[in-house]
Amino acid sequence: MNDPKSEEFYEKLKLQLADTSLWPSKYLYKFIVPSQQSKIVEIEQIFDNMGAVINTKESSKGKYTSLSILVKMKNPEHVIQKYKEVATVDGVISL
Repeated sequence: MNDPKSEEFYEKLKLQLADTSLWPSKYLYKFIVPSQQSKIVEIEQIFDNMGAVINTKESSKGKYTSLSILVKMKNPEHVIQKYKEVATVDGVISL
């Protein structure tokens, strides 16, 4: 995650979040992972004990699973921190 583009992306996202929402606020994360239970559980554990509402949906061929996670976040920095934590899961795509 030390790619300068990633940091630039997160900085831009942080500014957009600060400008468009009052914090604390609910935030909807969307991720796609290969359909392996271990990867899904790994992401779910990142949001554990936060009161997150997590919905999963398997792709038509069953190769991938999408996760929609609605959770109340304290501030834009907290939102970005969770994106960075999820990025450590192998094969995850953040939308």
